Amino acid sequence: MNVINCRTCGRLFNALSRERVCPDCKRKLEDKFQEVKDYLQEYPNASVDEVARENDVSVKQIKQWVREERLILSEASMDGVLCEKCGRMIRTGRFCARCKEKISDNLMSALDKPAEPSKGIEQRDKDRMRFLDY
Repeated sequence: MNVINCRTCGRLFNALSRERVCPDCKRKLEDKFQEVKDYLQEYPNASVDEVARENDVSVKQIKQWVREERLILSEASMDGVLCEKCGRMIRTGRFCARCKEKISDNLMSALDKPAEPSKGIEQRDKDRMRFLDY
């Protein structure tokens, strides 16, 4: 077991995985998330600063929820949440749609690369002993 201090309140707790927040603080944070989510449903065009002020939550925490794709901002409230690659304004996640597509294309092209051609080892030479030249 790994006993660590809670990042929020400082109390000791048994961390079962890579969590850094105690169960009590995690529950409080989830309650705050529900408050923010309900507020955004009621006022969809509210800015991030306004949501933070009205719900007593930090702007950093709201941006974290957006990056985790737990919250989706409306077009009017997209202030300060930027794509990590190109810096364009985004509504949710870490990357804009264009950068996601580029990353996906790069990954797909890496998977589709042909195998390296053999270096011309003849059939009769395959079983022979080789020596490295220095």
